[in-house]
Amino acid sequence: MTEQERIDELETRVAFQEDTLDKLNSIVSTQELEILKLTRMMKIFSQQVKSLTLDLPANRPEDEPPPPHY
Repeated sequence: MTEQERIDELETRVAFQEDTLDKLNSIVSTQELEILKLTRMMKIFSQQVKSLTLDLPANRPEDEPPPPHY
C-alpha cells in the first residue's frame, strides 16, 4: 500500500466518521426534544391525577358499611 493510498483510506474513514457523527447528533437532538415534550406531558398528567385524587372522597375503613354477616 502506497503512502497516497493510505492517506486516501484515512480521508475516507474520517469522512465516514464525520457523517456518522452528524447523523448521531441529529438523532440525539431529536430525542432531546422528544424527552422534553414527554417530561412536560408527565407533569401535566401528574397534576391531573393529583387534582382527581383530591376531588375523591377519602376512603376510610370506618366509612365502609359493615359486611352482611354482622
